[in-house]
Amino acid sequence: MSFLPALLAVSLAAVHALAGRLRLLDRVPRSRWLSFAGGVSVSYVFVHLLPELGEHQEAFDGVGPVAGLVDQHVYLLALVGFASFYGLERLAQRSRARRSTDGPNAETSTTDGVFWLHMGSFALYNVLIGYLLVHREAPGVASLLFFAVAMALHFLVNDTGLRHHHRDAYDRIGRWSLALAVVVGWLLGSILTVRTLTVGALTAFLGGGVVLNVIKEELPEERESRFWAFAVGAAGYAALLLAV
Repeated sequence: MSFLPALLAVSLAAVHALAGRLRLLDRVPRSRWLSFAGGVSVSYVFVHLLPELGEHQEAFDGVGPVAGLVDQHVYLLALVGFASFYGLERLAQRSRARRSTDGPNAETSTTDGVFWLHMGSFALYNVLIGYLLVHREAPGVASLLFFAVAMALHFLVNDTGLRHHHRDAYDRIGRWSLALAVVVGWLLGSILTVRTLTVGALTAFLGGGVVLNVIKEELPEERESRFWAFAVGAAGYAALLLAV
């Protein structure tokens, strides 16, 4: 069991390192595979991750004054994750718009400051995912594999969006930083154990971030996203999660 999280951490890192070679993903209309991957990621959050948190809220009882807030509003942390990554997305869009007279969707990149802010934020996001390969609300091999598959597909979605914003800087620096962050998260999980309250709070934050990072790629009209591929991914993974 201790070997499997390490293998999965390396595999998730490889998604960021190699996703840029899959040029069929970066096109308009949006690749069916990306829409499918987004559907799987969102399905995992709504069918498994957030309900699991709701079932385990007793872990927050009696841990201190902050625990009362989390106990009553665990989904507030998901909202914080959603809003945080929405803010990062708007910042990137505005940065690109200021550098081009053709608007935020022109073939341009963000400023260096926005690039590093984005990379730092998503690196922490990936550290959290790497940590949760070792420490999750639900133990077991099946739970770990469902989580890893959903996050691997989610990384494909994130990788495409980040490359769209940051262009060459992402290929030269960003993707390697995010790949390394997953492995760092796994290493931290292997040597450190935080309280169940903290794991639950971070998991809720992650859930909100996953939903926003998928939806922001699917909704813009200019992406010409594939609704049916998204729906098949969401429904298929939901059915699999519910059947196990």
